[in-house]
Amino acid sequence: MSASRACALSDLTQDEAHRVEIDGVAIAVVLDGNGEVHAIGDLCTHGDISLSDGFVEGETLECWAHGSAFSLKTGRPLNLPAYEPVPVYEVVIDGDDVLIDPSVTKATA
Repeated sequence: MSASRACALSDLTQDEAHRVEIDGVAIAVVLDGNGEVHAIGDLCTHGDISLSDGFVEGETLECWAHGSAFSLKTGRPLNLPAYEPVPVYEVVIDGDDVLIDPSVTKATA
């Protein structure tokens, strides 16, 4: 599978998460304060809550329900109650298109 158009770059608001679904995979797309676009799995691993309804601060996305924050770069939870990471996807910007391949997760260190 190749990358699919997730949304327009112009649809994104800085420091807010935008929920998209590609091939049945829910993804939270975030334009951070540095202008970098991130794509992580949209479901909190603690409670199956949509992360795109959460709060963006710096390079983290916090679940609104229980407060677990996830790194936008690695998907790792930064605090409890979540302890499992969410997937992180490669993002390609082509003009105003944000492209994501939900079948390929980003390797994180």
